Amino acid sequence: MTTGDFERLVERALRSIPAKYRSRIENLAVIVEREPPRPGLLGLYQGRPLPERGTHDQFHLPDTITIYQGPHERMARSYEHLEETVKDTVWHEIGHYFGMDERQVRRAERRRMVERATRRRVR
Repeated sequence: MTTGDFERLVERALRSIPAKYRSRIENLAVIVEREPPRPGLLGLYQGRPLPERGTHDQFHLPDTITIYQGPHERMARSYEHLEETVKDTVWHEIGHYFGMDERQVRRAERRRMVERATRRRVR
């Protein structure tokens, strides 16, 4: 898969975030890199989480979310699985942007998986 194709998956994942959250995202750069700096990473949030910001934080560089293409491609069983995994990773990193620690993000991920499974059974 080309980097451009993968970037389009990331863009779709960002658009899938509900508007009530998307509207609160500002000064955030989402980038794609081929490989992570250390094994086991699918994505990485770097910055100051939204709840920790104040009015004095007006002029700073954007926070970044990096999504790593190589690990996603290697773990994907199909294009649909790749798309779903990218979406999950983007959600995970957005959770950190909104101030969730790893435990809170994992709990939210479990809820999303249950909701997704329920929707699939209803179809």
